[in-house]
This record gives sequence, C-alpha cells and structure tokens, in this order.
Amino acid sequence: MRSNRERTESTRRALLQAARALFVLKGYSGTSTPEIATAAAITRGALYHHFSDKQDLFRQVLEAEAAAVRDDILAAARPDLNAQAALIAGAEAYLHSMTVPGRTRLLLIEGPATLGADQALAIDQANAGSTLREGLVEALGMKEVDCDALARLLSAAFDRAALEIDAGADAVEVEGAMVWLLRKSLA
Repeated sequence: MRSNRERTESTRRALLQAARALFVLKGYSGTSTPEIATAAAITRGALYHHFSDKQDLFRQVLEAEAAAVRDDILAAARPDLNAQAALIAGAEAYLHSMTVPGRTRLLLIEGPATLGADQALAIDQANAGSTLREGLVEALGMKEVDCDALARLLSAAFDRAALEIDAGADAVEVEGAMVWLLRKSLA
C-alpha cells in the first residue's frame, strides 16, 4: 500500500511527464489542461490540486529541464579537472544535454515566449548560467573582463549553438566552434 506522499509524488510525476510531452509536441499555447490530465490519466481537479494553473505546471517543467542540464554540466566538470578543462567539459556537456529531444524547444523557444525573457533568463541563471559564470570566475579569476557580462554573452552563444544543432547543423562542427570560442575567451 502506497503512502499519501508516494501517491502525491506519483501524480505530480505523471502530470509533469504528460505536460512535457504535450508541450514539446504542441507547444504551450496548443496544449490544454484537459489534454494534460487525460494524458496523465488523472482528473483535471487533481491537476489544479498540484499546480495553480497551466503556466505554473509549465514553469515547473522548465525548471526540471534546466536542472537536468545543470546536473549534466556538473557531472562533466569533475573536481579533478583544472578550471579551464572543467569549463570546456561543462560546455560540451551543455551542448550534449540540449540534444535531449524537445529540450531546446522548451528552454529556448517556448520558455521565453510563455514566461517572458526575464523569467526564462532567471531559470537559466539559476541553473546552467550559474555553472558558466562560476566556471569563468574560477578559470579567469577577475581579469580585465567582467565575468558576469562575459557569462551572459557566452550563454547566448551556447543557446544559439543548441538551436543550430536542434535545427540539424553538424553537432561536432558546432561543438568544435563553441569550444574554440571558449578557449579564445580564456586566453
């Protein structure tokens, strides 16, 4: 017999998985809460018990995706690597993590369109963006360039690279160009 907590977590997980799949397939605006509830095999009332509205559910889907990217970066940027090698490994991990089907659409297209640029940026800065900034600070120290500004600019370049790969560009070439750009930034 499952506890209330286990049932709650199971329901939330089912809703998040169903919502993710539908948001990837149909976009935020093309997805309805009744569709999500049906796909999760729960009632619409249960959906609203766990999430205040569709946007709250969407935000939590995005936060989970962003956290998964951050976790991939942190796993690649092992503590036994020097700061520059860890930064490069993290950069490669970001690009690889963004190839998870639907992730680029969710984080880089649907997220800013639905939540607005500021909220989408805040989610990024709490996850992958923070790992980039921390890696730059460690690799560069506080040299002649502002690490916050450089992190924002490089983050935009990484996002553009993820979009290129998602659109069918050669992943090895794009990753190679991003690693080259990062190495030049560290020189």
